[in-house]
Amino acid sequence: MKVLEGLRAHDEEAVELLAIPQEPQKARTDPSLPLGEAPGEGEAPGEGEAPGEGEAPGEGEAPGEGEAPGEGEAEGRLLLRFATPRDPVTLAEWVSFNVIDTDRQDWGRGWSALKRFTQREKHARVPYDHREGAYPLGRWIAEQRRAFGAGQMTGERAARLEALGMVWDATDAAFEENVAAARVYYEQHWTLCCPRTATALDKPLGQWISNRRRPGALAGHPRRAEALAAIDPDWNPTWSPEWQRHYAAVREMTVEETALVYIEPGVTVHGMDVGKWLERQRQPAVWTGLMDGQRERLEHLGIQPLAADQSTPAPAKTRTGGSGAFERGAAALAQYAARTGTVTVPRAHVEVLEDGSEVKLGIWLTNTKSRRAKLSMDQLKVLADLGLDWAT
Repeated sequence: MKVLEGLRAHDEEAVELLAIPQEPQKARTDPSLPLGEAPGEGEAPGEGEAPGEGEAPGEGEAPGEGEAPGEGEAEGRLLLRFATPRDPVTLAEWVSFNVIDTDRQDWGRGWSALKRFTQREKHARVPYDHREGAYPLGRWIAEQRRAFGAGQMTGERAARLEALGMVWDATDAAFEENVAAARVYYEQHWTLCCPRTATALDKPLGQWISNRRRPGALAGHPRRAEALAAIDPDWNPTWSPEWQRHYAAVREMTVEETALVYIEPGVTVHGMDVGKWLERQRQPAVWTGLMDGQRERLEHLGIQPLAADQSTPAPAKTRTGGSGAFERGAAALAQYAARTGTVTVPRAHVEVLEDGSEVKLGIWLTNTKSRRAKLSMDQLKVLADLGLDWAT
């Protein structure tokens, strides 16, 4: 290293020529070997024993020589042993990063991580959230695209990245970043039919997905449509995204069950009342109006329509205010307390009165408590007699 640095100080062009891979002088180039002791005097490599055999690596060397660097560590060993054949490409890269670009070894680590990725995956389309080991390669790639677009990257670095298959197109890069966000969202919600306000990885994913669903939005870009379908085959359903969103929530609840569990109205997932939604889908009139694909998905979860005599009739219109609503709520609470011995009611609970009418008792209690100041003394007394401490 010191020899090369001194040579560069004397003749910079001569050292830079070493960073250009040279044609090997023989038909076959032996791979670069782990660095250790030089062959013994008077003995060429390969005679008697291979270089380094019979001697522990590092004996007679300066600290750090002959030991392979750990993951993420820069190569600091003596590379140039002119008696040992070296791969010209490896030699050129080492000289470039360790002699010419010593002030940019961080960039070299990113480049090395990208090289490992491309050798394994056979492409350089790195997802935005991808980490190569502990190195945040996806974010590093995004920064390189930004620098290239702003004209802040040297031609030499651009050429090195392009040699690995780097894609500079900003549109493609942005698409890959949003696909990474879509992957994260799907892992959490089991669907890409997200609300327009949804975000993931600090990306406005909901609006972005909605824009991709527009007719012709992905025309001429089949690989982009395939990338989204690989995450969620139903990312662009023929029915409403809202229906698909509720279905995904039901699927999430039942996927680990050996038998279909009963999901009563009021049960919510991600803020959606999936119990009420599922009850409506099972109504014969609604079921027959579903598309074939919708019915197939529900049947795959073991969901079947209700029999005609089990269907819920359309509820009669009831008053939402006044003394009638209060009296029905109080009657439902009294009935619940008599049956259970408590006035602590789950928010999703629905109480069925003797006349067959339903009262969303948990919600009624919450709303009544929030309007306590507007209740009459008689109403407060009725609630206090039922055992509600906040009504006293």
